[in-house]
Amino acid sequence: MHETAPADERRHESDGQRLWNESYYLDWFDPDGRSGGYVRLGLYPELGVSWFWCCLVEKGGPTVFVVEHEAPMPLAPGLEIRASGLWADLIIEAPLDHFSVGVEAFGVAVDDPTEAYRAGPGGLRGDRVPVGLDLGWETDGEASDAPWAFHYGVATRYEIPCRVVGEILVGDRRIELDGWGQRDHSWGVRDWWADGWTWCSGRLEDGERFHAVQVVGRDGGIGYRSSSDGLAAEYRVASAPNLGSDGIPTSGSLELGDLRLDYEPVAWAPLLLTHPDDGRQSRFPRGLVSVRADDGRTGHAWLELNQPPPP
Repeated sequence: MHETAPADERRHESDGQRLWNESYYLDWFDPDGRSGGYVRLGLYPELGVSWFWCCLVEKGGPTVFVVEHEAPMPLAPGLEIRASGLWADLIIEAPLDHFSVGVEAFGVAVDDPTEAYRAGPGGLRGDRVPVGLDLGWETDGEASDAPWAFHYGVATRYEIPCRVVGEILVGDRRIELDGWGQRDHSWGVRDWWADGWTWCSGRLEDGERFHAVQVVGRDGGIGYRSSSDGLAAEYRVASAPNLGSDGIPTSGSLELGDLRLDYEPVAWAPLLLTHPDDGRQSRFPRGLVSVRADDGRTGHAWLELNQPPPP
């Protein structure tokens, strides 16, 4: 497995291609798997903008979206952004060990998360709610050992399973979190409107961590399973979602090596991604799911499917 270096955590220089992107992506769920969320900061230097997402979900509750695709680029070398109704700062506290996120923003709460696919030019309509995050992602393993940061090798991207601790504010609610999640960092060209994929990351009840990616139309994939020795790569991945309305899975399965996981949705926070030049739209269902392994173990995970338009 390709070794991840502490210097990989920093920002990188664009290669000049229009869709070159640098992404810091972090998610979490509570110990019961009933609520969670994700944050993504995407830097697009050739477009002169940043994309920022902060989405919160809860079983039986509304989905809260903070989505901004026109934020200015943060001043290097930092990751702090400011826009109307939004402040966020992502901080590498200790490379490969501890990463923190602070957010102060106004979000939109909706009962039907698929409204994100039908938002008009004025954006998503719903109840306006204040959102605050003060969360830390601590590596769930020995940070000094390379196996606890999983580098794809075939791409400039790595994933780190984490324990996630801190505080979440939504409206007048204050939520203390001591849960689980994953963070990843990638840099290079990302064309949301060309390739479809399934991505998943989660934790089973005995503490095993897992991660898998499969690109639609390609055999195999890449992922890992954890053990006391670190993260072991797996290259046999098969995704079989059962798609419902709007292309959002109602259930499905994922095979990772000799491990089969069946999943059921807890809550969804999908996004609609519009090409900056030609207006093509890719649907991006991302949700918290419960999982059951074929050996009876249960757990929870974040699952995403990128669904580009037909060619």
